[in-house]
Amino acid sequence: MDLVAYSRKIAKASKSNFYYSFLFLPRRQREAIYSVYAFCRSIDDVVDRNSSTPKAVEEIQQWRVGLDRCYKGQSDHPVFISLAKTIQEFSIPKALFDELINGVEMDLYQNRYATFEELRPYCYRVASVVGLICIKIFGSTEEATREHAIHQGIAFQLTNILRDIKADAARGRIYIPQEDLKRFDYSEEELLAGTYNPAFVDLMRFECQQAREYYRKARALLENKDRPAMVASEIMGGIYYRILGKIEQAGYNVFETNIALSGRTKLGIALKAWVVNRLSPITRHHA
Repeated sequence: MDLVAYSRKIAKASKSNFYYSFLFLPRRQREAIYSVYAFCRSIDDVVDRNSSTPKAVEEIQQWRVGLDRCYKGQSDHPVFISLAKTIQEFSIPKALFDELINGVEMDLYQNRYATFEELRPYCYRVASVVGLICIKIFGSTEEATREHAIHQGIAFQLTNILRDIKADAARGRIYIPQEDLKRFDYSEEELLAGTYNPAFVDLMRFECQQAREYYRKARALLENKDRPAMVASEIMGGIYYRILGKIEQAGYNVFETNIALSGRTKLGIALKAWVVNRLSPITRHHA
């Protein structure tokens, strides 16, 4: 079995933002990213396809065991065989993958969050951790870039949450903090029913502004000397930031509007970011 092709197929089939973000990476890094994405997608699917919590818990545990075997060089699953090569080549700590699994597993036990401080660890585990894995592959070791990945991951996850309110509600999940619902006098019952009203608009405007602040923090932490290595991260940032903009342009009506970017738009964002990153930091600074 061609393990690289197997991982690539999973990434391409999903039509994920990941796929477009990593098209411009050198082959070695791109193949490594595909292996990480295949693992992430496989873990997510366990929760998404299982209505039975005990069954999902059992499957998650199997993936934990598989990860342990992967780090011991005993992999027998195509996702882990491919991932093992990436882990060894780029020295990725097991703790990062453990945290990722912990985050995905949270969806089995928690479907409401009282405050943003309670939501933040979830965002960190399911999104920021992926960024921390990616920067190991990109070759960045700067502490500021690590913080960039953390903030950008939170921005991405907040964008996902706002885009997917309707789909998550259908699964009985509400990620918007309860304190925010109360602040804008928008009830949980209204959200689950897909009620679009002025209170919802005010709530969404607040949530989008919070997401924008995390994008701002992430951009401020990415130093010029690291930008050439972080082109894929900048592409991903451009794609997700555009999605956030589409939510705002739709008047925040995510109940009736399909918030998505075409493959052509994603490719255009990717190409523009790649061209900008080909310029030296000095050239950009004086442009």
